Amino acid sequence: MLMRMLAAGGMPVLTDEMRAADDDNPRGYYEFERVKLLADDKEWVDLAEGKAVKVISFLLAELPPDHAYRVIFIRRALSEVLASQRAMLTRRDIAVADPAADDRRMGAIYRKHLWQVEGWLAVRPNIRALYVDHRGTIARPADTARAVAEFLGGGLDVEAMTAAVDPGLHRQRGG
Repeated sequence: MLMRMLAAGGMPVLTDEMRAADDDNPRGYYEFERVKLLADDKEWVDLAEGKAVKVISFLLAELPPDHAYRVIFIRRALSEVLASQRAMLTRRDIAVADPAADDRRMGAIYRKHLWQVEGWLAVRPNIRALYVDHRGTIARPADTARAVAEFLGGGLDVEAMTAAVDPGLHRQRGG
């Protein structure tokens, strides 16, 4: 959602379009496959200068320290993240023996990870972070669009960013 907002607002995005839109994400993924190899391949980071790149939280610590970054971190209810992952696994016909136990285990791991990442981001001198609420963005996209545009220094089309949010895609709402 946020990458789509940035692209609509006029921000260049680094994507290779290798992962096609599907039932889980009908508007596309806005991903750059080399990001997944960030621990071993940092050469592409120079290509990202001045562009938006989707990096999962588990890889943020792999970003080279000799660059300045602005990280927009989307906070989403853990129940929704887990529901979304479960729906994706179901669509791919991957069975989970005990979904409730798996959610408890994954929830504990993810909560600890988020606590660590937010602490790490807070002390990085080369990183500025903006935290954005997922549900708040869906409910009030113009507020998020303005905050993001300001965080990135202005120059983005806030109306186009706002229009890029599709509340109909908020399908996994968790428990």
